Amino acid sequence: MTNLTLPPLYLVTDRHQVGETNFLKFLEELIPCGGFMLQLREKDLSIRALLQLATTISKWTKSFRVPFLINDRVDVVMATQADGVHLRESSLPVQKARECLGPKRLIGVSVHSVEDAVAREQEGADFIVLGPIYDTPSKRSHGSPLGLSILQEATRMCHIPIFAIGGIQPSCVEEIQKTGAYGVAVISSIFQSTSSTETVKYFTAKLGVPEAP
Repeated sequence: MTNLTLPPLYLVTDRHQVGETNFLKFLEELIPCGGFMLQLREKDLSIRALLQLATTISKWTKSFRVPFLINDRVDVVMATQADGVHLRESSLPVQKARECLGPKRLIGVSVHSVEDAVAREQEGADFIVLGPIYDTPSKRSHGSPLGLSILQEATRMCHIPIFAIGGIQPSCVEEIQKTGAYGVAVISSIFQSTSSTETVKYFTAKLGVPEAP
């Protein structure tokens, strides 16, 4: 397991929400805020396009010490020296990803039940993203919202960090923290915000992250 310290705010990208031509500029302005880790989740891109994008973003995240993960592509992680991979529930087994990446890179896994959270921890995942906790259009294909009681049970059963995802707004942070969850993973609340940098700062303040110097 890696010794990297995980920020409690996990940003997951969706370039379609800010526009293809604005995406890199959006991230270039956002990454210096720090206080979060970033997952590049652009599943519809070709491998070449994803590699090119990840290479550019990786340079920025390293400059500002923002942990950077790639969704589902162990090969792109290795090619770009990103900090880790985020696996879908039905993706490559955690053990196989660990064999490829070694002990120093992060492996996060998305799950939709307490049982799967426990199983992925036993397989060696570094952290879990559990959801959807609240209703959100992007997660409706995964079924009804799980709710806070499921999140609380998962945090009780697991020893690794658990991030809540699905319909997360800054106003939700306090009740999520009361469940024992480590942090929150967000997409639309950042990528559809009128001021993404201010929203990130608001989230990090709510989560108790010290301001960047």
